[in-house]
Amino acid sequence: MVTIVLFSSLFLLILLSVPIGIAIGLSTLLTFMIATNLNVSTIAQQVFTSLDSFPLMAIPFFMLAGVLMGKAGVSKRLLYLAETLVGWIVGGLAMVTILGCMFFSAISGSGPATVAAMGSIMIPEMRAKNYGAGFSAAVTASAGAIGIIIPPSIPLVLFGVVGGVSISSLFMAGIIPGVLIGVALMVASYIIIRKKGDVEAPNEKISFKMVIKAVYDAKWAIIAPVIILGGIYGGIFTPTEAGVVTVVYALFVGIFIHKELKWKEIKESFIETINITGITLYMIGLSISFAYLLTIERVPDTIAATIFSITENTFVILIMINIFLIIIGTFVDTIAALVILTPVLLPVAVSIGVDPVHFGIIMIINLAIGFVTPPLGVNLYIASAISKISIEDIVRPMVPLIITLILCLLVISYFPVFSLLLPNLSK
Repeated sequence: MVTIVLFSSLFLLILLSVPIGIAIGLSTLLTFMIATNLNVSTIAQQVFTSLDSFPLMAIPFFMLAGVLMGKAGVSKRLLYLAETLVGWIVGGLAMVTILGCMFFSAISGSGPATVAAMGSIMIPEMRAKNYGAGFSAAVTASAGAIGIIIPPSIPLVLFGVVGGVSISSLFMAGIIPGVLIGVALMVASYIIIRKKGDVEAPNEKISFKMVIKAVYDAKWAIIAPVIILGGIYGGIFTPTEAGVVTVVYALFVGIFIHKELKWKEIKESFIETINITGITLYMIGLSISFAYLLTIERVPDTIAATIFSITENTFVILIMINIFLIIIGTFVDTIAALVILTPVLLPVAVSIGVDPVHFGIIMIINLAIGFVTPPLGVNLYIASAISKISIEDIVRPMVPLIITLILCLLVISYFPVFSLLLPNLSK
């Protein structure tokens, strides 16, 4: 009864276009009132208890650090570095965009922030070189999905908190899959552009001296992920403390080194972070109340039993989970999906022998694909706003890139070595 009321009310509210955070809260409240003997005050207790979490504090700090880095001129220096590395190839601007997104992902921890920072520079540049408005926006949106895979990743922090999985191990596990996806997108872009045939060829030769200069100019941006990850894995500070260190570092670089962070930009960064954090933590708190109901009703056990009654084949079960998550990712916000589904799916994955760290990467990649698939597709909307073209014009050139992302997902799902190599080496 509880499960029926909970999910039916949630889906009904979503169909009525109620914002996902409010829909989760209302469906939880309705279920408490109709189908349980629990006191409604339990919802408030769960919300406050779930948010009273030291690891969860990493989210606003990494958000603020990403916004500050974007305003501190880091993105344009990273893009210049990427241009010297791959910009000399035919169709190199698309590769520059993807490589730039990979670099910025190692600082921001956010897919939408990566698209905004890279797209504002590269989408107009690619359009000017005849890459096409739709493809320019599509490649930026798809590369932005790497923002939640390469550490420090805000969704990985959330998965670690909800699932009780080591955030440090998750961060290390995201490195190789993130690089693999980036390389695959570059190969796919190269093939598409070569087939297109009318893209303007690069007219500047890149010398070794230029590469050295680009590395030197971007040195402060390159040092940031070294400090973040090196500090975490060296036992100097926790992931949450790493977020604070990154904020201080971003302020130092922006104010004293690049000198592009003024009081106005700092104020805007704090306001933007406060707005995003308020929405995020509100949704997390209510989602954990939702997940609490699932747990006490033993929904994960029921789902696991249902799946095992169909098949006990690990290959088939992983396919089923991936298909389910891709579908969910197109309709449900990443944060809500993680908080609701992690308590449901993680026990199922562990029961078939999947490592929790590996499953975390699988789950994040699935939801990253949701960033570029309508109707939710946050990255698509940001790319559409920057390029000033409709979502429909972006979706068509996005199709081969989405296929590339799905192929990478399958490879990473069935070959755990990509996710677990670095965490295992660090033990």
